[in-house]
Amino acid sequence: MSELLAYLARELVDEPEAVRVVEQERDDALVRELEFESFPAAIAFVGRLAELAESENHHPDIDVRYRRVVVRWTTHSAGGVTDRDRELARRTDEIG
Repeated sequence: MSELLAYLARELVDEPEAVRVVEQERDDALVRELEFESFPAAIAFVGRLAELAESENHHPDIDVRYRRVVVRWTTHSAGGVTDRDRELARRTDEIG
């Protein structure tokens, strides 16, 4: 984790939870839209998500817009959603 992400996680945010989550399957992907109370909380979540993705060697598309984070899980080689995507989307909900 970068020094900035470590600082945000340690000093500014204590395991933030999303204040709003929207889940849907669209465009051959599982999409999670999470909204946090602050930008540092959103970035801290992205740091935790990056650690999960690296540990599983399966990386989602992530879009950050201030307090909103959109996560898209899909397997391009399979042409859509797989069981692995469903599992990692479930785990995304746990860390969000």
